[in-house]
Amino acid sequence: MTHTNRRAFALALSISLAAPAALAAESGSSYPTRPVRFIIAQTTGTSVDTLARILAVKMGELMGQQFVADNRAGAGGTIGAEIASQAAPDGYTLLVSSTGMQVISPQIYRKLNYHPMNDFEPISLYAVTQNVVVVNPGFPAKTVKDLIALAKASPGKYNMANAGAGFQSHLAGVLFTHMAGIDVVHVPYKGGASLIAVMGNEAQVTIAPAPALTGHVRAGRLRALATAGEKRSPLTPDVPTVIESGVPGYVSTGWAGIMAPKRTPKPILDKVHATMVKALADPQTRELMERAGGEPVSSTPQEMVRVINEDYARMGQAIKLAKLKVE
Repeated sequence: MTHTNRRAFALALSISLAAPAALAAESGSSYPTRPVRFIIAQTTGTSVDTLARILAVKMGELMGQQFVADNRAGAGGTIGAEIASQAAPDGYTLLVSSTGMQVISPQIYRKLNYHPMNDFEPISLYAVTQNVVVVNPGFPAKTVKDLIALAKASPGKYNMANAGAGFQSHLAGVLFTHMAGIDVVHVPYKGGASLIAVMGNEAQVTIAPAPALTGHVRAGRLRALATAGEKRSPLTPDVPTVIESGVPGYVSTGWAGIMAPKRTPKPILDKVHATMVKALADPQTRELMERAGGEPVSSTPQEMVRVINEDYARMGQAIKLAKLKVE
């Protein structure tokens, strides 16, 4: 190769190597130029869906393009996650990730057509939801200590409702009864029917995400005994935690965040992250989320991964206790 040819080759190589970075930078500055799809792996009206739609509205305002909710529920959220994992990594498809699909389903579904972490780029959390111990208003227990005392005095007498095997409420309940050392009957219902069961006194107690039951507590149809975070929820500062109430170490929370398909350009990821942070700092957006029972938060991608890993271990313990059959 002549000196001239070597120079020409080196120039062409430098241009080819620089091209992807230049395109990524350009795509980041101009993004988005069309609507962005939020894949929500849950049905309309669930807490994750409601909170995601609140976020989508504000992000759309800030970015000048509509963020469109696309509900792809089924198989514990794995259907929506699979669709998102196969989408083009261009920033126009984002996955609304949450506890159920990210840390529960991967541990109870034997075969997934995607990897729950390796196929996605974490961007940020947008909400934390505490699970809440609630009872029928006529139930004599006024505190978690009362509930434990009653259950220990009459093993197997009381029913604890849940939204179905493998749901947050089921695993939260199994972990609670194990750590509290009590014997109750875990009764599965279909979704929100578990709350109706407690309101109708078919079951006496359940542990469920705050967004699902906040309205019922405010209306007096359910009575909250404790929240299940490490600290009291800022939404209900007068309600003690389960830890304070006599079950050391008990934590059961949910979270929701945004991920993108793997290999989405970093300038786009950074722009989505910055927009999420700005949206979640907006007072009106925060108020809407809090009214729906969610605690608005933002995080770095690394913090999001830490939360997922901690939750994975905690839910894994509950799944083993529940003896759930891997599908």
